[in-house]
Amino acid sequence: MKFNHIANRVDARFFETVVEMLTVKLGFVVLRRTERSIWLRQPGTNIDLQLSRSETANRDEDKRRSQVSFLSDTPRAALEDLAAWANAHGLAASVGSYSDKEFFLDAPEAFVDFVIEAMTPDLADYPVSV
Repeated sequence: MKFNHIANRVDARFFETVVEMLTVKLGFVVLRRTERSIWLRQPGTNIDLQLSRSETANRDEDKRRSQVSFLSDTPRAALEDLAAWANAHGLAASVGSYSDKEFFLDAPEAFVDFVIEAMTPDLADYPVSV
């Protein structure tokens, strides 16, 4: 088997707003769309993100341990920019931190089972070749 994509759930009320944020702010391209889901890819990467519409009323209390993660030289500033965009588009969002190099964006009404993480590139500098 070969790794293809990862899927996360977004509240149906905010689905299009989250898709717009990813395409407008992070340059994701739509690969495929169905009534319930969308597959996206950020140019220059080789892994896809599937978002599925969810009607789940409750949120995963431990969702900060599930992330859609990005690398950035300025992770806090990058996420604060996304949070400002989301808030300006009617989606309440805030930034928190795991450490001084790892930060997360949560949009509690929209993200059912994940947060968006940004971390400094040195944290992904693994001593392994694949």
